[in-house]
Amino acid sequence: MSTLTMPTLSLYERLGKRERIETIVEDIVAAHMSNPLIKARFLPYLEQGEKLAHTKSLLVEFLCAGSGGSEAYTGRDMQATHRGMNISEAEYMAAMDDIMQVLSSHNIDEETQKDILFIGYSLRKQIIAQ
Repeated sequence: MSTLTMPTLSLYERLGKRERIETIVEDIVAAHMSNPLIKARFLPYLEQGEKLAHTKSLLVEFLCAGSGGSEAYTGRDMQATHRGMNISEAEYMAAMDDIMQVLSSHNIDEETQKDILFIGYSLRKQIIAQ
């Protein structure tokens, strides 16, 4: 007798696919822009609407592609993206906290949040002090 198992949803599906990821990205960027520890890095984007839109688009691509969606990521790798920014540990943690709070506010389940946190931490050395 065989046991049938339910197919496991991909991270992409658990995040709500592209449409919901776009909404999550909007909220992450808004959280970063109001976070006292990191907002100075993001507020200049408000003056450059095209740059802000492009950055959000790349973040959507990154999350979609990295979570199992069919979208392609067209941006630079994390180390190249953050080179010269000299991001501190405190800034990195503030950004991760924002991301986790946004996921929670979107009622993303705890297991999915842990998966995103794991991915974020796996990229840590490519982001901090570059």
